[in-house]
Order: sequence, then structure tokens, then C-alpha cells
Amino acid sequence: MGEFDWPVRVYYEDTDSGGVVYHSQYLNFMERARTEWLRALGFEQDQLRSGHKLLFAVHSMQLLYRKPARFNDALLIKSRLLKASGASMQFEQNIYRGEELLCEASVRIACLDAESFRPKSIPPFILTEMHSVC
Repeated sequence: MGEFDWPVRVYYEDTDSGGVVYHSQYLNFMERARTEWLRALGFEQDQLRSGHKLLFAVHSMQLLYRKPARFNDALLIKSRLLKASGASMQFEQNIYRGEELLCEASVRIACLDAESFRPKSIPPFILTEMHSVC
């Protein structure tokens, strides 16, 4: 399936006193990339919540840190939707500095009812857009 790339710059606030990116900051970078992927498909998360009573939340994630990112690095978050069906999506997300792979992640996203927080099938109009670009 298709890949979505999102550039990120490492700011001082993303790092420890040695200029190395905090391990948890990689999660934020990946979250931003998935949000921008949805936006590129034409979906704003606040509108999905208010208009369709649904939201997306991380269900589970596996990460492998290979090399550290550092202050002022230009990173590229590569996101690839592997599967979308029922009430979940499976992503592969990798973070690069140039050609150098820094972090690999497998991310499972759940579609939830915004009021009950129970699983909710991904609506067909969203699945159609996801599959049209992937």
C-alpha cells in the first residue's frame, strides 16, 4: 500500500541536556504523521469526532530504536497503512535522518465511538478514501 511521508525538525524541547531526542518524543512524531495522513485524505479528527462520533486511538505499538536523533536533525516520518478493516488499522512507521533508519514501529489503531470509547467499525466513506490512496 502507499506510503505517506511527513518531515519533522527536532527542536531543543524534544531533547535531553545532551541534545538527544527523548524516547517518548518519537511517539509524538509518529502521531503527528498519522494525523497529517488523515488530513491529506480529507479528514480532520475534530470533525470526525463532532460530526461522526468517532475517534482513533493507539491500541498497541512495538518500537525498535536503532540510532538516536539529535537536536536540529531534519527527520522524515514514513507511514504505511498495512491493513484497515473492521474497527482497526495497522501501520508501519519508520523514522529516518536522510537515508539512516533511526526508529521502526508497528502501530495498531482502534476506531472508537467518541462517547462510549467502545470499538466502532471504520465507516465505509473513510475506508474508501484510505484504500484509494494506498
